Amino acid sequence: MDPSPHNSSTAAGDSVLSAPASANPIPAPNSNSGTVDDQKESLSQIIDSVDRTLGLLHKLYLTVSSFSVASQLPLLQRLNTLVAELDGIQKMAENCNFQVPLEVVNLIDDGKNPDQFTRDVINSFISKNQITKGKTDALKSLRKHLLEELNQAFPDEVVAYREIRAGTAAAAEPEAGAGPECFT
Repeated sequence: MDPSPHNSSTAAGDSVLSAPASANPIPAPNSNSGTVDDQKESLSQIIDSVDRTLGLLHKLYLTVSSFSVASQLPLLQRLNTLVAELDGIQKMAENCNFQVPLEVVNLIDDGKNPDQFTRDVINSFISKNQITKGKTDALKSLRKHLLEELNQAFPDEVVAYREIRAGTAAAAEPEAGAGPECFT
């Protein structure tokens, strides 16, 4: 096993850990073409293997904590089983193509729930969405106010402007599939 994490960056610059790509990947059982179903099955097999590994680690902990000369053979058997299970996980992981944000791994290392990362990302998106909505609402309000002021000062030009905008919106409607804007 390679002890170094495989770091890469996404387009947004976030650090992620990704499954290593090898020159000769070893196919996982029942993984024929790399379809979504095959990837889900491979991921399911990895999850099952991780569960087995956790069970083996627990048994290994119990064996080591109450170690005696008589428990040496079971200890060696459990260590060999653990190594084989970890090797199997490594081989199956080569066929999984997914990325885990480094922040999630850090949260797990800190003993926190990785769902916190999801909540933080969603809250960040909600906050940015509200800021963007506020800006667009402010621009719509400014446009409406300017049209009202222009209508009082130059009523004929505003009527011509609205006709041009309506014609442009009608011409763009079949292309974009969008309806005309409200010009009040």
